[in-house]
Amino acid sequence: MDAQDFPAGKPPDGARLYKIGQAADLLGVKPFVLRFWESEFPQLQPVRTASGQRMYTHEHIELVRRIQHLLYEQGLTIEGARKALEENGRRGLLKEIEAELLQIKRLLES
Repeated sequence: MDAQDFPAGKPPDGARLYKIGQAADLLGVKPFVLRFWESEFPQLQPVRTASGQRMYTHEHIELVRRIQHLLYEQGLTIEGARKALEENGRRGLLKEIEAELLQIKRLLES
């Protein structure tokens, strides 16, 4: 995969990228499962090359692992897994905001 294949001219953050078949092999699923999950989980949007080929980053791989855990190990439905991921995302955002506010408070107190 060459840098000119990407819309911005280079892969994001110089990250390791996996073609859909490579990602599927790494995760132990078929490529059609990844394509289906892309349609069901808005957070899962792989990078596309100029030719439209899907390329998965490490973050995408980790997200798919979380999806697998929710579906296969916790037994959630697609809808339940989607809600769990959304809730987890909100909690993460709230924790980031809280940390920033505490940092601002410390700056104001000093």
